[in-house]
Amino acid sequence: MLGEIALTALLAVSALFFVVDPIGLVPIFVSMTAGYTAEKRKATARKATTIFVLVVCFFAVAGSVVFRLLGVSLPAFKIAGGGLLMLTALDMLSGSDTSHRSSDEEIDEATQKADIAVVPLAMPLLAGPGAIATVMVLTSRNAHPWDIPVVLIAVVVVGLSTYLILAASHWFDRILGTSGRSILERIMGLILAAIAVQFVLDGLGEALPGLSFPSLSTGEGP
Repeated sequence: MLGEIALTALLAVSALFFVVDPIGLVPIFVSMTAGYTAEKRKATARKATTIFVLVVCFFAVAGSVVFRLLGVSLPAFKIAGGGLLMLTALDMLSGSDTSHRSSDEEIDEATQKADIAVVPLAMPLLAGPGAIATVMVLTSRNAHPWDIPVVLIAVVVVGLSTYLILAASHWFDRILGTSGRSILERIMGLILAAIAVQFVLDGLGEALPGLSFPSLSTGEGP
């Protein structure tokens, strides 16, 4: 049982971390907080990541209710969520700028505001469609009683990691440099692509029971 819990936790943390991609957000955060004191930069990162955790946890818990209200089947959402994650992965593999999550106009406008933590940092840069789809797909499996608690803990872990990275963004950006960020982006993109494919296989396996695909949680066919 402990092995299955650890596997679920590892999957949830890695998938969500790669989707949120706080490392890719470092250049944007540095640009938007130019002129901030170190304390104000940390306060902005703390507020943004707190909102991210609250929003994503809400969708993780209320995902099944949303499905019922919209009349969307779980397999359909898993396939759609996998497709969305694949688009994100392809952007990362091709080296596309993470700023595609928010337009240049939105970012320029945000830099003029007194508080940028809510928009666009918390939403849509952190708690964007990819992050929401990821937690909803993970909790919709509901294969074990610990799935939802583990996913919620994973959200908190990713939120804390994101805060630490953004709070130290200037140091992090200086150490990694452009080449370092590019290498990490592609590694994370490759792993995220594999997770996206598995989400689609899970959805197809549930929609078409006659087919047999490796399971996301056990590595065995259904």
